[in-house]
Amino acid sequence: MSAIGSAPGRSEDQEIKRITLSALNFADELLAWGTNLANGGQADTYIRFVTSPGTLSLVFRSKHRNTKMLFDLVILLACISLSHAATYNLSRSWSGSDFYDDFTFRTFDDPTHGRVNYVDLNTARNNNLSFASGDTFVMRADSSHVVTPSARGRDSVRIHSKETFSDGVLVLDVTHMPVGCGTWPAFWTCTPGSWPVGGEIDIIEGVNGIGTNLASLHTPSGCTMPTTGRIMTGNYTGNDCLGENNSGCGVSDGRVRSFGQSFNDGQGGYFVMRRSAARGIATWFWPRLDPSIPHDISTPTSPSIYESMWSTPWANFPSTPNMCDMTNTNIMSPHEIIFDLTFCGDWAGNVWYAFTNAYWEIKGLRWYEEA
Repeated sequence: MSAIGSAPGRSEDQEIKRITLSALNFADELLAWGTNLANGGQADTYIRFVTSPGTLSLVFRSKHRNTKMLFDLVILLACISLSHAATYNLSRSWSGSDFYDDFTFRTFDDPTHGRVNYVDLNTARNNNLSFASGDTFVMRADSSHVVTPSARGRDSVRIHSKETFSDGVLVLDVTHMPVGCGTWPAFWTCTPGSWPVGGEIDIIEGVNGIGTNLASLHTPSGCTMPTTGRIMTGNYTGNDCLGENNSGCGVSDGRVRSFGQSFNDGQGGYFVMRRSAARGIATWFWPRLDPSIPHDISTPTSPSIYESMWSTPWANFPSTPNMCDMTNTNIMSPHEIIFDLTFCGDWAGNVWYAFTNAYWEIKGLRWYEEA
């Protein structure tokens, strides 16, 4: 615990303001409150604060109206916050045919028991289940054949990055995601080891092209999310990140544009996932037509991105020593980046025309690491 300014400890001192902030909006909220003070709000003589990974709790105390002093202090703290806010530099980027060079087309049986036949690179390209055109990369399901009862499932694509990644920020620009009855698309990162040891982060997931997006964290036992104090706009659907039947801990995005046909109708958008062993995992989403998209996210050649300039994440999974310590590699180890498209239920093989819109269309994928 630290103190700034005088801390007289008098019995008449009153706590008049308490804020708990994440690092990403610390400066904005401090400046907003400081402006209110300058306009005549109650001022204090000192500020006490306690820090923990990714959060800052501040307590403003006193009965005095030393507005100029406190406002100056608020500005100073905001500037310090901005100077220490996470900045990330571009490390890797993929678009168009880059995915053929740096990702592997996996052909094993679907671990989620979908009725799908994942095909290799040559089969995918020869059967037009994948192609690259300029900066655009497409992966799709077969929509031309009936799947026989004895077949493994409908031809589709699943790709894994050849490299693994740990702390950093992943930015996906996607214009179309798979939709249709029976579809189960996902964009995620996962340990290449013995799942769930090492963890899994689901960034995009849903079924049938309806509803909203679900972000989830899957870990072995020993990782639980707090029920209060998580700074995010989404709604949690579970707190035990092992969960019953390995369901993990999830957060749903309430915006209809975040998934499925509504997402495609809006020309897609940008998904961002930040992973930090000390701070935890957070995800953001901006529809393509949203005027508030940060410029560093919407610019495909951004050499650096600035988390402090973004809005509140819609999903937040904090790393905490006593509840979910993501510095523990059993909880979070290096991950592969994965795209897939599987199908739910045996009926998925019988109505092939339903899968004409079951495809990913990706404009670019970028990986940033902290400066």
